[in-house]
Amino acid sequence: MAFLIKSMIGNPLSGMGLGGGGDKEEEATPTDPAKAAGMTREEYEEYQKQLVEEKMERDADFLHKKAERATLRVCLRDKYRLPKSEQDENMIEMAGDDVDVPEELLKMVDEDATEEEGKDSLMGQIQNLQNMDMDQLKEKASATVTELKSKAEEKCSVM
Repeated sequence: MAFLIKSMIGNPLSGMGLGGGGDKEEEATPTDPAKAAGMTREEYEEYQKQLVEEKMERDADFLHKKAERATLRVCLRDKYRLPKSEQDENMIEMAGDDVDVPEELLKMVDEDATEEEGKDSLMGQIQNLQNMDMDQLKEKASATVTELKSKAEEKCSVM
């Protein structure tokens, strides 16, 4: 019972900040982060080194992935003759010369480029003609000829 009364009344000056009970709280929290984490000083320093190394490794991997994406964008811009981006070129330079685009992506870009070159050439146009329906072409040609004849007859009275 005495304990209950003493805790309720306590030190009347401790709540006012004039001295008294405030020192106990400061001693209860350790100032050393190693003690707060429950480790020795050496373990804590080793832990901090590991964290820094892992962060540096993650950042390097992230930068490498960004450079790979920039390289792929540069390849696509070259393929489609789009304007170059300084941001992509800077990203590739920052990553260094060891940036490689995955082979599957390069194959896809190269296949698309050869298909488009084939379509643009004369042989590609001839192959497209072979794929078209010849009956449909004949009908269009005959319709055009008859239309031209009728227009010519309307304009010229000799025919």
